[in-house]
Amino acid sequence: MLLWKETEYSESIQSMKDPFLAGIVGDSMSTLSIPIARLLGPCHYPQVYRYLKRISFTTHSGSEIYFNADGEVPATFDIMNLQIFPNNEYRLVKVGRYDSWAGRNEQISLDIGAVIWNQEYKEFPRSVCSESCQPGNRKVSIQGRPVCCFQCVLCSLGEMSSEADADICTKCPEDMWPNEKHNDCLMKSVQFLAYEDIIGIALAITSIFLSLITLSVLCIFRKFSDTPVVKANNQGISYLILVGLLVCFLSSLVFIGYPLEVICILRQVVFGVSFSVVVSGLLSKTITVILIFQSTKPNSIGKHFYARISKTTIFICPLFQVIICIVWLGTSPPYAELNMTSKPDIIIAECNEGSNLFFYCMLGYIGLLATISFIVAFLSRNLPDSFNEGQYITFSMFVFLSVWICFIPTYMSAEGKNLVIVEVFAIIASCTGLLACLFFPKCYIILFRPEMNTKQYIRGKQ
Repeated sequence: MLLWKETEYSESIQSMKDPFLAGIVGDSMSTLSIPIARLLGPCHYPQVYRYLKRISFTTHSGSEIYFNADGEVPATFDIMNLQIFPNNEYRLVKVGRYDSWAGRNEQISLDIGAVIWNQEYKEFPRSVCSESCQPGNRKVSIQGRPVCCFQCVLCSLGEMSSEADADICTKCPEDMWPNEKHNDCLMKSVQFLAYEDIIGIALAITSIFLSLITLSVLCIFRKFSDTPVVKANNQGISYLILVGLLVCFLSSLVFIGYPLEVICILRQVVFGVSFSVVVSGLLSKTITVILIFQSTKPNSIGKHFYARISKTTIFICPLFQVIICIVWLGTSPPYAELNMTSKPDIIIAECNEGSNLFFYCMLGYIGLLATISFIVAFLSRNLPDSFNEGQYITFSMFVFLSVWICFIPTYMSAEGKNLVIVEVFAIIASCTGLLACLFFPKCYIILFRPEMNTKQYIRGKQ
């Protein structure tokens, strides 16, 4: 049956020129009506016109017909069982119903007791051509195959499915990560350089051991403070450098363990200032070597003036580093944070430096002092000196700069606890180089070659 829309122009109705097709009313049986509806759907011809789209009615066969908001009829089918009897008689019996608009688990209703099975098949036939997807997987349709054919695909990173035959996988919360089977979400593990880690224990033991050695060297220098080896080239600066090295070694312990707010604020500041003191002391020692040599020349400035320059250097240079750290802490101080983005499967507990600009300014200033000290020491390496102080400083600065030049690219490419490991290793390695190059030769003379630690030996060399 065809329905035509009434128009306002009676001439068009009478002449039936270009009539407007309002809709088509199909047969009461779905066998013909459903295919026709699907064919006419793309042409926007609805089973009734728009004003019927919310009407529902019951046909003579007892089927309920209703339309959705788009004027479409939901797909509903009767499930019929062909029952064949021994006398070759058969009949078609309704045993269930399929309703596409029902809930996921309610689309098929079946009366199993009303079904008469064939002698060869006494169980439910498979309605799909693929095996069921286990939890942790999702169904993906196979191109060119019916919708009942699919393949099972493991859920993507960060996703899980806890039900079988899931169409989609669910993303885990930000602080959770799927287990190996992707069928459950587990809390992410928190990563940081802990004292329980092997590398954490090794770095902590090394730092403490070298701190004790530094303290021992300081005690040796204090005990033999009246000997020429200790007096040469300003023993006060040597004490200051040893104290600075001791603080540097101990500061590496602050980098190990769970990062707290106070620790994050203090660790870079303590490290930066103590390193500046050490390098400034080396620069002052180098200047002292040059000025003492110059003082032996005629018309040279007095030794008191040289001592004043040395003290000014060791005071002014660390002061600039202190100012950098104060401005850093006053504007954008470091803070503790839980980083959930660097690695998807773990949470990184780390210290955010607050401002990378000030962090690299602090490192850059140390590098500047070390470079100046290396250049000055290198130029003065051949000056006459009783214990080769200029050569020792030159070599120690070369070791120091080599360590930190290698540190910068490695630090920028590392992440997580590896970032902390790199920095702690650089602190320990550079401080060890300074301690070994500057003080071990003198300790060797004090403890094992006392004949060299005399004024007569110094005068003979001079």
